[in-house]
Amino acid sequence: MLPNLRRQRGAIAIMTALGMLVLLAVVGLVIDGGLAYLVKARLNAAVDSAAVAAARAVPAGNNQTEQTASAQAAAAEFFAANIPNGYMLSQPRLTGTDVSFSGGTVTIDVRAEAPMPVSVMQVLGFTELTPRAYAQTIRRDLDMAFVVDNSGSLYDNRVAVRAAAKSFLNKFNVTQDRVALIQFGSGAEVDNPINTSARGFNRTSMLSKIDAYSFPGTTSSVEGMWHARDQLNRIPLVNRSAMRVIVFFSDGAPTGFGAALNFNAAGDCKDLAGNPIAGVMNNDGAGLNRLDDSNPVLISTKCDIYRDGVLYVKKLPEFYNAHDNKREFPIVTSYPRPVTADLNLSSYVQNVDRASRNLPEAVADKARDEGIFVFTLGMGNSLKVKSGVDNETGESLLKCMANVADAPARCYKPEKPVGMYCYAATEADLTPCFSRLASAILRISK
Repeated sequence: MLPNLRRQRGAIAIMTALGMLVLLAVVGLVIDGGLAYLVKARLNAAVDSAAVAAARAVPAGNNQTEQTASAQAAAAEFFAANIPNGYMLSQPRLTGTDVSFSGGTVTIDVRAEAPMPVSVMQVLGFTELTPRAYAQTIRRDLDMAFVVDNSGSLYDNRVAVRAAAKSFLNKFNVTQDRVALIQFGSGAEVDNPINTSARGFNRTSMLSKIDAYSFPGTTSSVEGMWHARDQLNRIPLVNRSAMRVIVFFSDGAPTGFGAALNFNAAGDCKDLAGNPIAGVMNNDGAGLNRLDDSNPVLISTKCDIYRDGVLYVKKLPEFYNAHDNKREFPIVTSYPRPVTADLNLSSYVQNVDRASRNLPEAVADKARDEGIFVFTLGMGNSLKVKSGVDNETGESLLKCMANVADAPARCYKPEKPVGMYCYAATEADLTPCFSRLASAILRISK
């Protein structure tokens, strides 16, 4: 009996020792594994933020070498800011930030690890745990038309407008993104056409063009929008980027639009072939002004619509015909604002005012049918003030153009590309607003 008891006691001792080891392993797993889980979670967040920061930093360079260096520096900075050295006794470090360029796509791969000592698990022979994390950011190619209001109402804000517009362009990749720069006032000018085959854009030239903006014109919004859509559609289908965007900036409601008009006198406002010369007409009776000039420059005295108290044009064209005869955008229409063809001293202001507002909305809507996102930015209190024959705000028009949820109900079409509208109450809000638009575009293109 006694030998059996001794053997049982020995077995119990062995079982107790083994149980203690298992218990220590479980305790070690709970304590050390729990700490490793917390480090892993923080490491994941740090790597994610580093990858996003790297993607945003890629444009800060004039070639791929500079862009890679900029991305890697941003990744390191944001990684360090999000997981400090010594966090939970760990030693976090980036093990790689790879930047690859393929066509118009930039892929950024970020890897990191955070070796950390163990405590209880040392009894099982472990000395450290090494949580690892990985994140990838893919920035798709981008085609963008940037449209800047160069009207006289912005003259007092010209310094801030120039600075904000240039800051916006600095957020895009000069070797990968395609960008067109367009200014509009009375007419519109394509300062820098978009590349239709090669990627990239000439940012230096664009910044110089923006510095030269003098803000003398009126507000023919459709002229800027027409050129923006035209620039994006000039790129052949096989070359188009996955992301196509129009960014439109203005501070007021439209006042005019381009048209080729038939004057009362057979010889008035004709080219050498006898065809009507297209120009910009305004709701104050001015024009026809030059279509390709943001300054309000009268084409010639024979193209002057209103002379000595008399209108020399009796009818509006049925469709927008300033640049072609595709009959895409009706001028004479019952919706959204009714416009009749007749022009006389009592109907002129009403018809021109309504057509000036209908047309940019129509161009924006057509662009969305083609998969183009429209982003709009408005500045100043005048956008909140109701004006025109229908007592509308300029802001409502910009919201319609962007297809945002708080636009007038007739405009919002959630099944089509939904853009973004940002309102800058003062010039101090311009750069933050442009930054919001850039961030939204870059998020969509990832």
